[in-house]
Order: sequence, then structure tokens, then C-alpha cells
Amino acid sequence: MGDGGIDPTGFGTAARDYATHRAGFPSELVQRLESFGIGLPGQRLVDLGTGTGTLARQFAAKGVSVTGVDPDERMLVTAAELAAADGVELDLRAVTAEATGLPEASFDVVTAGQCWHWFDGPAAAAEAMRLLKPRGSLAVCHFDWLPLPGNVVEATERLIVEHNPKWTMGGGYGMWPQWTPAIQAAGFGGIESFSFDVLAPYTPDAWRGRIRASAGITALDPTGRDAFDAALAALLARDFAGDDLSVEHRVWALVGRC
Repeated sequence: MGDGGIDPTGFGTAARDYATHRAGFPSELVQRLESFGIGLPGQRLVDLGTGTGTLARQFAAKGVSVTGVDPDERMLVTAAELAAADGVELDLRAVTAEATGLPEASFDVVTAGQCWHWFDGPAAAAEAMRLLKPRGSLAVCHFDWLPLPGNVVEATERLIVEHNPKWTMGGGYGMWPQWTPAIQAAGFGGIESFSFDVLAPYTPDAWRGRIRASAGITALDPTGRDAFDAALAALLARDFAGDDLSVEHRVWALVGRC
């Protein structure tokens, strides 16, 4: 599942690790969303909880006009740097998904990548409906690691819980059908979802950076984060030696229309 159960404002403390080591959505997701009429050149799109812009930048590269919103300005600073490096433009706003302050009925698409679990779901769905033009689309997307028997994710999740018992969202399977009722209640129809699995390549150092940018670890104080990182380095050297940690992930998306 990856993240959850902890205050998300801690992500800003790990913005650089987030940008460097958290694998962005694979391009296949954006390609599949095109078949739903999402992310087409010339569209106006608002990306809720944009973080470092991992999804927003892919749409901008396709000629979409993208507004990215996130309450953490530290993440937006990194998003702006990465957008400049990619040669794309993002309109970035430090606001929440539930109350963006953006004009109503002004966007063709609303997206949310790897963040809906942080929102007040009914309020975010209502805000998405307010922002969309008639026949607009909402796409809620996730890219989650999969803890399978004996893999590095399963071992890492056990270690996270040892260091942070408050983190309770391990053991996920990368699908989130529980969000559908609130999205339907906001007025969205034609609900569809899809998923596919990919292997994300990591070196041991990159995996450590990835986990430093996960919610269960960003919630710790600096001493706790350092202790966890040392323990993870020892675990990887002992049980997962080598330079290639191909980590199983699942991409999942829900699409709804006004």
C-alpha cells in the first residue's frame, strides 16, 4: 500500500528523497487514461495533492494545461524545480484538495495521484465536481508497492512497524474500491476502474531513499529516521544482497464522469 495512517505534512521534510527515489507513475498509466479522454492536448487539468508533480508533469508534457495544488509548499518548491528541469510549465497553488479556491466549472479533468487516502474523501469529491465542466472527468490513481511473501516490501513493512507502531497501513493489495461510494455520492457516474502490475527497479540505496520518503518514516523524529535507515541498510545487506531490487507494484485508477 505504501503510505497512510500518519500526518502527511511530514512529507515536506523528505521532499528531496521523494523526488529522487519515489518512482513516478509509469507512462502506461497516462496512455491508458487517454482512452478515457483524459490528458488530451489543450485540456485544462487540476491535479489534487500534486506533491512533487509526478503525475502533473507527465500531463503537462503532453500539452495539457496543468494546475497542481498541494498544502505543503516544500513539495511545491521541488515540483517547480522538477518541472523546470523537464521543460514543462505547472501552475502551482498551496491549497488543500477540499478547498482549492479555484473557479468552478473551469477544468476538463481533475486528477489525484497517490493521495486520495489523505483527503476528506466526500469533501474532495465535492470539490472535484465543483471544479469540473459538464462532462468533465475525475481520475483517482495509485501506484503502490505490493508486500508479497518473502519479498523486500514485506520485510520492509515489518521493520517500519517495529520502529513506528502507529503506522498501520501495510499489507495492502494496491486497489481502493472503498472510495467509490463517496465519489458516486458527489454526483459522478459511469464509474470505471482498471489496474496493472509493474516491476519498479531499485538499488539498495534507492530503496532506502524511497522508504525515507514514506509516511511511516517521515512521521519519526530525525533520530528515529536515522535509526530506521541504519536498520534497513543492515536488513538489505543481510537478506537482499545485490544491486537489483525489482519491486512489485500495482497501478490502479478509478475514473468517474460528471
